[in-house]
Amino acid sequence: MAQKTGRTNKNMSTPGPSNGPMRVSLVISLALHAGVLFVIQEALPHTWFTKPLQAYRVEFLRPPVDPLIEPQGGGADLAGPQKPKKLDKTEDTISLNTKDKRYVSYARIIKAALMRHWQYPPKARERLLEGEVSVLFTLNSQGQLMGMQVFRPSLHGILDTEALRAIRSAAPFPPFPDSVSLDRLHVKARFDYRLTPASP
Repeated sequence: MAQKTGRTNKNMSTPGPSNGPMRVSLVISLALHAGVLFVIQEALPHTWFTKPLQAYRVEFLRPPVDPLIEPQGGGADLAGPQKPKKLDKTEDTISLNTKDKRYVSYARIIKAALMRHWQYPPKARERLLEGEVSVLFTLNSQGQLMGMQVFRPSLHGILDTEALRAIRSAAPFPPFPDSVSLDRLHVKARFDYRLTPASP
């Protein structure tokens, strides 16, 4: 007679209570991954099928150009662009002894006018005062005095004052000649006060 044993095959057994938490974990993981994919798709949309590139044709249209109009009295000079005319300066500075041909004649006129009004101050002569004064004065194109200043004074104020008085008395000067195409002319004048010994 065969003896029956109480062993059962474990492989054939039905799932026990230990498989439940694993299934729950799997479902939660799938749900979380699906949620993450949904959020990424919304934040960074991705097109799975790319659209074909479209080509555009661009044309640059040049506006119509008027025909060249020739100036009266001859054809146009097609040698090249014309150089702009050099504009004269609106102001310049000279000395009364300038060698510039544009200013020589006018500087002589100014010097002659100053010599007619300049004199040795009697009080300076009595006190035997000597010195040299350099003055810069400005004229407009009409020869009117616009301003003046002593830029190298002597040691004696009375000599400086006389130099300024002589310029003020000689003004206004003649208008600028055609050779001086300026708005203003600054003139440096030197007044040299020297006493000559009396002849015996």
